[in-house]
Amino acid sequence: MADSNNKMLERELATYEREKEHLICENDGRFVVIFEDKIEGIWDTYEDALKFGYDKFGLRPFLVKQIQGMDQIHYFTRDLVPCQS
Repeated sequence: MADSNNKMLERELATYEREKEHLICENDGRFVVIFEDKIEGIWDTYEDALKFGYDKFGLRPFLVKQIQGMDQIHYFTRDLVPCQS
């Protein structure tokens, strides 16, 4: 399932990259919701964008991304085990 969701989100990320220049020009700092290959809307807050996404798509994968001229990279990891010394 995770592999399938990752492949689906690749389409959303490709859509963002394709539209990025236009999005930044008019909406830098705001949040875009993308489902499959379509921009569904733009909001001022992450919370509003996420609420819209869940209301419209339920648990189907969709992308909420902040529109930024310079993308920040965040690293997330799970299932960490403390070092055993």
